[in-house]
Formats: sequence, structure tokens, C-alpha cells
Amino acid sequence: MKSTKPICHRPVQLLCALALTLPATLLAQEAEGPRTEWGVPDLQGFWRNNTVMPFERPQELGNKQAYTEEEAIQLEREAQARVEADNEPLDPNRPAPALEALPPVGNYDLFWTDRGMFLPTINGEFRTSAIIDPPNGRMPERVAGFADRMRELRANMPARNDGPEGRALGERCLLAFGNSSGPVMSPVMYNSHMQIVQSPGYVTITIEMAHDARIIRIADNHEDYAAAQAKWMGDSIGRWDGDTLIVETQHFNGWQTYRGAPTENLTVIETFRREGLNKIVYGFTVDDPTVYTAQWSGEYPLTRMDDPIYEYACHEGNYGIIGILAGARRLEVMEAIGIERAIEQ
Repeated sequence: MKSTKPICHRPVQLLCALALTLPATLLAQEAEGPRTEWGVPDLQGFWRNNTVMPFERPQELGNKQAYTEEEAIQLEREAQARVEADNEPLDPNRPAPALEALPPVGNYDLFWTDRGMFLPTINGEFRTSAIIDPPNGRMPERVAGFADRMRELRANMPARNDGPEGRALGERCLLAFGNSSGPVMSPVMYNSHMQIVQSPGYVTITIEMAHDARIIRIADNHEDYAAAQAKWMGDSIGRWDGDTLIVETQHFNGWQTYRGAPTENLTVIETFRREGLNKIVYGFTVDDPTVYTAQWSGEYPLTRMDDPIYEYACHEGNYGIIGILAGARRLEVMEAIGIERAIEQ
């Protein structure tokens, strides 16, 4: 039987050698992922984390960590059907929807949203939730006395309409809403996109929503002044463990909460691991013994996208907040002088 190996004459010997080794090189790169010129895994590029996978597992699934392929396909079909139904033309003569039926940011149509409709795999599994530990895929119970602590904190905070400080950070354009910026970085109804940029000694993650940028310093320890600075999104330091980037974040700004809980004692450990050319497995562990009865962990797939991220047109002092506070002052005047007289004016 004739050999299929190409014959290489001396003038084209180098080209033939490249032809023979290129497929193996590409396969190795696809398996391991690309590397930077200084030798660490290359995480750079534009990524999205929107998915139909919920953060917490539905209780009825118990300890079931993964769907079958058939179940995953059905879940995706249902998600796409919901989007198609929402995209149907509306009856112009319909009554106004009930307030409780509207999403938190108002009645946005599909032009503004970018819901996840697919279920990427992690380690070959169609996950039933981002949380994988505890085994039930749900956050642990809060510690005893947590509810009393929160009531006391709220009693000493500005009321929602007293001034800008009473409004949510996302509404004030100081941070992305829904923990999009992290840590933990979680997908939301739109703008679940990010860009990762690396240089020797640093990794920067820019989140599209509110153009939040986390600068992760590759170092063994937090700086002495990190606690005093108390930055938005905390102080993040990273280290490489083989091909996995491990990031520890502490010292959050006191105004920032995580899933409704204070962050002064919060530590978040994140991991970034390439799984081929087009996916990063993003892991997280949440540790706060003053909030939760145990640590808990999970994973999200980050999927490469070709489009860049765009400027998020939101800034503190946006005219919307002026209207909200002006309306609140008007209601106070109406209450003080009487509804009837205010209407006559």
C-alpha cells in the first residue's frame, strides 16, 4: 500500500514540515487554548454569559446537576417560544398592563433585551443551575439574626425618595444592576457582555453595562490600603494555578450589596479556565460567615462573541433621577397643602 505521507523535496522541506505539524498544533491549541507572549493562558476577547440556566436550581429538581440532551433542547425551545410570543404585535386597543406584570425597569420590549435562549455545556454537562455546591444547587440558609440585622441597617438608611442616596446603585449608574459587574458576575436581561484584556501583572474585565472595569492585580496579597479604599466591586488580586486564573476579592465599598446582603465581610473567589477556543469556564465561591451558614459555589460558561461591547449610555445625574426626586417633592407638597388645592394649581 502506498504511503499517504507527502514527499518533501529540499526546496520545499520547510513548507512540508509546517503542513505536517500544523493540524497537530491547531488541535493542541484548541484543547489547551491560546497563550500570551509572556506564557500564561490568553483569556482576552469579548465574551457573553447570558444563558437559560438559572442561578439557583428549581427546587423540584433536587440534587439533579445536569439535564439530558433531550431535556436541554426542550428547555431551549421553550425559551425561544417565550421570546417569539413576546415579540408578537400588540393590540393597540388593549388595556394598560398591571403594574406588577411589568419588569423592574419598566415595560421594555425585545429591542432592549437580550435574554439567554441557549444552554452551553460545562465539562460536557447541560447544567440545571449555576450553583453546584451545595448539591441542591441553592444558596445556603442565612445565619441566625440576619433578618434583625438587615432591619436595623434599613432603618438607618435614607428612604428611597429622600435623595439620590436612597436610589439603587444601578439606577444611579454607579454599578450595573443585578450583579452583572460582580463579583460574582451574573447575566441579566441585557448587556451581559464583557471584554477581558491582559498585560503582564494585570487582568482587566470591562462589563458592558455601566462600563464597569475591574482591574485585577496579579499578586499574592492585597495592598495595605485596600480596606481603607473600599472600592466598587472590591479589591481583586489574582494568581495562576497551572492554566487557571484564581481571583480573590475583598474590601467592597460599603454601599455595595450582594444579593441584598452587606459586603463588609464578603470574600469571593473566582476561577477562569479556558475550555477550548470559544469558551471560558467561570467559577465562583462565596464566603461570608456573617451572612451564610456555609460557603457556596457555582460555575458559568463564558462564550466568545465576535461583536465588541458598546458604550452604555448611563451616567450619575441622569435626567430620570431628577424627575423621580422632583415627583417625590411634588407629592410631599400635595400632602402638605391638600390634594384638592394642588390639583387646582
